[in-house]
Amino acid sequence: MKFQIHTKETAPEASRATLDATAKKYGFLPNLFGVLAESPTAVQAYAGINKALEQSALTPVEQQVVALTVSAANNCAYCMGAHSTVAQMVHMPEAVLTALREQRSLSDRKLNALRLLVVSVLHHRGWVPEEDLNQFTGAGYAKQHLLDVLTIVALKTLSNYVNHIAHTPLDSQFAAQAWTSQAATVA
Repeated sequence: MKFQIHTKETAPEASRATLDATAKKYGFLPNLFGVLAESPTAVQAYAGINKALEQSALTPVEQQVVALTVSAANNCAYCMGAHSTVAQMVHMPEAVLTALREQRSLSDRKLNALRLLVVSVLHHRGWVPEEDLNQFTGAGYAKQHLLDVLTIVALKTLSNYVNHIAHTPLDSQFAAQAWTSQAATVA
């Protein structure tokens, strides 16, 4: 199945306002949004969750820890490139970004607790063991943080899977952060 990367001009009418707002926000229209535009429901849902995350209890760096952890686990090169770029924009320490891209533990105890929770959520498909939840709250996180983590996991699962199916090419704006999975790719 081949997907078109829509522009505001080629997208279904119901997707155009979202594409216009996205292009204004980022200064360009990321290819992911161009793919999602095929479905007004998908592009509006993705943009809506992103907008809602502006109210997140998680800091911008913490949000990127979640996004990068999910995207690395799902082997999404597009999202790894995009979110690595965003991580730099929100001033994530370079050592943290490198460790996330390499799927290694973080030296920052709190951020590592966040990363480990995401890994547990993914591994256990949401049936997170109580000990993992206790480790998360022991690092200073609360229920709101957990729900925000799950929101980002849902958002990144949507984008990761869309990018896998559509073979979304990485935008030139993210090219400096291109990423290749260390895991074997699925054919």
